[in-house]
Amino acid sequence: MTNYRWIICSMLFFATTVNYMDRQVLSLTWKDFIAPEFHWTDDDYGTITAAFSILYAVFCLFAGKFIDWMGTKKGYLWAIFVWSLGACLHACCGWVTMKYVGLESVTALRAIEAGSATASTIAMVSVYLFLFCRAILALGESGNFPAAIKVTAEYFPKKDRAFATSIFNAGASVGALAAPISIPPLAEKFGWEMAFIIIGALGFIWMALWVFVYDKPNKSKHVNAAELTYINQDSDEGEDPKAANDEGPTINFAKCFTFKQTWSFIVGKFMTDGVWWFYLFWAPAYFSDQFGYKSSSTMGQLLIFTLYLIVTVVSIFGGYLPKLFVEKRGMNPYAGRMLAMLIFAFFPLFALFAQPLAMWQNSPIDPAWWPAIIIGLAGAGHQAWSANIFSTIGDMFPKSTIATITGIGAMAGGLGSMLINKISGSLFTYAEGQGSGFTFLGFEGKPAAYMIVFCFCAVAYLIGWIIMKTLVPKYKPVVVDE
Repeated sequence: MTNYRWIICSMLFFATTVNYMDRQVLSLTWKDFIAPEFHWTDDDYGTITAAFSILYAVFCLFAGKFIDWMGTKKGYLWAIFVWSLGACLHACCGWVTMKYVGLESVTALRAIEAGSATASTIAMVSVYLFLFCRAILALGESGNFPAAIKVTAEYFPKKDRAFATSIFNAGASVGALAAPISIPPLAEKFGWEMAFIIIGALGFIWMALWVFVYDKPNKSKHVNAAELTYINQDSDEGEDPKAANDEGPTINFAKCFTFKQTWSFIVGKFMTDGVWWFYLFWAPAYFSDQFGYKSSSTMGQLLIFTLYLIVTVVSIFGGYLPKLFVEKRGMNPYAGRMLAMLIFAFFPLFALFAQPLAMWQNSPIDPAWWPAIIIGLAGAGHQAWSANIFSTIGDMFPKSTIATITGIGAMAGGLGSMLINKISGSLFTYAEGQGSGFTFLGFEGKPAAYMIVFCFCAVAYLIGWIIMKTLVPKYKPVVVDE
């Protein structure tokens, strides 16, 4: 048997890695490189991340349908082209801002008095420009997961999909892992603009490879009959493997919302995606605010690297766990996934200890390491959860609709992310202004605000799992008349 499906999985991993590196450039450069030039506050950054999230959510609603209509080969190419273009365009924001306000250098931008009318204008103009670029980035990135999940359903049987998904989904962690050791040094040496351009250009390399690598398994010259039979082992007995690759009946977009299975996926994504995006967008700023370790410093890079190293290593086992439940305990794939998701829903509870240990005055190690390790464990729980919740779509829906349902769920996740990022930015700015007048569980000022958000992050997964289990208590695939 050939094993070409793993080559395809590696391409999905590469695309997801690039996806998250493009998304991370801003979070790793705004605090130390961009904010001083444009006089941004936490609230400004919160507005940008919230806007990206809501735009991503809206685009996801239609991106899945686009992928189902266009097909995975062409649809994926369009998606990565658009987001790579959007990533590179961020580099133009500084130049356009300077031209708009009539300044000729970055030094002149930084020299503007904070709080002045000119500083406010610079902040406003630059925020709008970054919002425009984030909109293009969001439009392209909204196609990544619908396309990747659909490809996984095409190339892997149900029992292997969560494991394959955990591998390509680890690209999110690897992208976040590579980002802190590559992006700040690029910004330090060449300027933050070149960081956006260099990382954004990686997507165009992926496009060149995808054109030659991908075909559907029943049409690929690299997939032999034995592998095709393995891929389609879930099909009816005696069915021709080539015919089994048919995607089945298409479900009307509006009708998708009539199924409890769709709403189960929506709830699971809405409750949890925002938690991951909060860690992704705010962790560098957290270590800078709380401990004074800038993202460009060696310690700042080590903290973020350690955080995502934990996420990467631990999360891959999340996709393998339901495979063990299916093969060793004889569970059906959906039941195995839900049990695995319940286990990983407890990992985010570690977040409750991040802030208390960060304030541990007699800690035997630098207190900054505690939240790095703890958020890493919580993030690993999310990625393991994510690999399994994505795979529930393939359990329930025909292949023709997998990208559509993925897009709908990603839309819900984007809405959740918009809420947590905007609320967090406003909360951090308010708490910082109030100082000791703002308290929560014994913490004051911005540390109290972080503790509030960590509390929500800790319990979101258990709440989401309970609602999902209530909506779809057992395996029940969607049946649609031809």
